[in-house]
Amino acid sequence: MPRRVMRWVAAGILLAATGAGPVWAQDPSQAEPQDLVHHDPLHKAGRGLTNVLTCWIEIPKNFHLGTQEDNPVLGALWGLVKGAGLGATRLVVGAYEVVTFPVPVPKEYASPYEGMELPDYAWE
Repeated sequence: MPRRVMRWVAAGILLAATGAGPVWAQDPSQAEPQDLVHHDPLHKAGRGLTNVLTCWIEIPKNFHLGTQEDNPVLGALWGLVKGAGLGATRLVVGAYEVVTFPVPVPKEYASPYEGMELPDYAWE
């Protein structure tokens, strides 16, 4: 039995080592502004669809963050309210992005979440 496990571990390590492609890092301070923000329609559609499907994450996330406040009970209640509001906002804006993904995004406009001071995704 241990020999079989060792074979699977070795196969997994070999697969991970050969499956990973080369990665190049770029210093964000040296990147062009268009490199920092994705303006392509597929990114817009993917971000919108992701936010439609994961908008519910805002509720448990803000509930948890609320329990870290000085008064955990009030923080948890406020976290539920805030999470529901942010989740609804993320759902509506995500649906808007999915519907309008073929429309090009202006270069100076990064994302609709930027004006609301929200990250692009719920888990950020």
